[in-house]
Amino acid sequence: MSQVEIAERLGVSKQSVSNWENDNILPSIDMLIKIAHLFSVSTDFLLGEDERQYLEVTDLTQTQMSHIQQVIDDIRNA
Repeated sequence: MSQVEIAERLGVSKQSVSNWENDNILPSIDMLIKIAHLFSVSTDFLLGEDERQYLEVTDLTQTQMSHIQQVIDDIRNA
């Protein structure tokens, strides 16, 4: 995803995104939450406190969730 796309989705300027990437300025706490949602990760992950990543699954059916759980179990048991 480009800086322009990120900026558009977050409602900020491309320059703001560039400044965050280059450690010139830090995003606000509210913006950190928006960035985390945009990339489907936790704020802890963004801050380097947690290496785990999370996927948004709230819109999946129970059947889809069961299938995903089976795939995860298969990978862990491989």
